Amino acid sequence: MLRTLFDLAPRALALLPPEEAHELTLKSLELGVFPAAPEGDDPILAVEFAGLSLPNPVGIAAGFDKDARVPDAILRLGCGFAEIGTVTPLPQPGNPAPRVFRLVRDRAVINRLGFNNGGHQAALGRLQRRTHAGIVGVNIGANKDSTDRIADYVRGLDTFYDVASYFAINISSPNTPGLRDLQDPAALEELLRRLFDARARRMDAGSPKRPIVVKLAPDIAENDLGPVIAQLVAQGVDGIAISNTTISRHGLTDANARQAGGLSGRPLFHRSTVMLARVHQATAGKIPLIGIGGIDSGATALAKIEAGATLVQLYTGLIYEGPGLIQRIKRELAQGVQQAGAQSLSALVGRGAADWAAKSIDG
Repeated sequence: MLRTLFDLAPRALALLPPEEAHELTLKSLELGVFPAAPEGDDPILAVEFAGLSLPNPVGIAAGFDKDARVPDAILRLGCGFAEIGTVTPLPQPGNPAPRVFRLVRDRAVINRLGFNNGGHQAALGRLQRRTHAGIVGVNIGANKDSTDRIADYVRGLDTFYDVASYFAINISSPNTPGLRDLQDPAALEELLRRLFDARARRMDAGSPKRPIVVKLAPDIAENDLGPVIAQLVAQGVDGIAISNTTISRHGLTDANARQAGGLSGRPLFHRSTVMLARVHQATAGKIPLIGIGGIDSGATALAKIEAGATLVQLYTGLIYEGPGLIQRIKRELAQGVQQAGAQSLSALVGRGAADWAAKSIDG
């Protein structure tokens, strides 16, 4: 009965304003009102990412659990990992509402939330109280009015170092003015140098190495992508997440397409997957990638992996497809491995990258 009700939830939640629907979803997860996934994943889905061992490659993207309220519930839904945030040093309300818009005709969402969250200390307390095992990354950002945004990222790494499985460095949200300037190679060099120095201090004091993953925007100009990737390779990042939301409105039909903010969902799939494949090629497959953008089926998840992703994250797809999407993706990924005659999902990573990289960014 509970599983049936939960599968029907997207229809009911669609009747509520988007942020109210999101809050109701979080509360249901906090209260345990959801069907837990069967224990144990097919071993064929197990993956390694930047030194981390995961039972499957499926996660929910940052923005869903901004304040670390439900990371363990996400894991119990069947995800191989969770990622909380984006979290900033100080609490901030974000941009004025309304700031989230469904594009039902396009199976998409536009948001201009602006890193609304309760700040480091609130999220830290919740993560310190966790009692379950599992991979939980922390997505860190900078406050809108910060006078030293790089210092905000360093503070995030220091604050969460003992509770994070990895760090995702969000320099690609379109909803904090000027944030994407940190993707400029010179700014990126300073950001990573200071983050790596902070990590080295923690490691010198006896703490384990925490992987650092940089999350990029899908709107980086083709001529600029090479220098950005060259900087990431030179600095030795542990992973790259591709991609955040887009400011492109290519091909949209819904009236809400006029809203300002970052676009996620099905229209982002092609652009983000082409970029993913190009990054896979540019790094010669030596840096593991997280594929994000438009995943709403097993086929789209598999396409991300074949384009070069080791892990995948979804969010908007869950809004339209419901939580059963997680289990469906895992089943279809396992079937894809078997149909390919491979022994593991890892064998499929990047096998279609050349074809995807050759496509136009807008399809």
